[in-house]
Amino acid sequence: MSEVTALFFDVGGVLLTNGWDRPSRREAAKKFGLDWDDFEDRHELLLHGFETGTVSLEAYLNRVVFYRERNFSKPEFIDFIHSESRAMPETLDVLRRVACREKYLVATLNNESRDLNEYRIRTFNLREYFDVFLSSCYLGVRKPDAAIYKLALSITQRAGSECVFVDDRGLNLECARELDMHTIQFKDAAQLERELKGFGVELGESQG
Repeated sequence: MSEVTALFFDVGGVLLTNGWDRPSRREAAKKFGLDWDDFEDRHELLLHGFETGTVSLEAYLNRVVFYRERNFSKPEFIDFIHSESRAMPETLDVLRRVACREKYLVATLNNESRDLNEYRIRTFNLREYFDVFLSSCYLGVRKPDAAIYKLALSITQRAGSECVFVDDRGLNLECARELDMHTIQFKDAAQLERELKGFGVELGESQG
């Protein structure tokens, strides 16, 4: 097995909560009195552009929520979206321990809209851990499209066999494996640490 030189992490569902997934949207529909079917249909139609950077948060909200008069404001709705992002401290500690070794290139490989991505990077101090953010909103392509994995390898100038990719969704790992990347389907922090070590990845000391 080639020595691991780069690690790619999904963010939502691994390091932070998903932020704007179906359960969060259901909560939003309930809180703000939105018709769920209409709200979700509009979301799905805008999702690709939203997460690949061609549809801004403003445009997304105008089409999905504020296409008619509402009894709440856009800032109120954005605040709710932001509130759905929460840290997963045990996994962030594993990430910190990888990054502090300063031995590996550490990158995100995540699907996220630009505004929410940058809010999460800033709020959870993700710049402390990552060398580069290979997010769908910057690359213009989303997982599980094979192109995003190929771009990640090209940008970082790595062979797949040098890389470990961590994601909570099996489908997102399939294309990575086809490019010879080692993969870990995330379940919890202990399992992640164990499998990283199985690939020979060195971690610093735990703060726990």
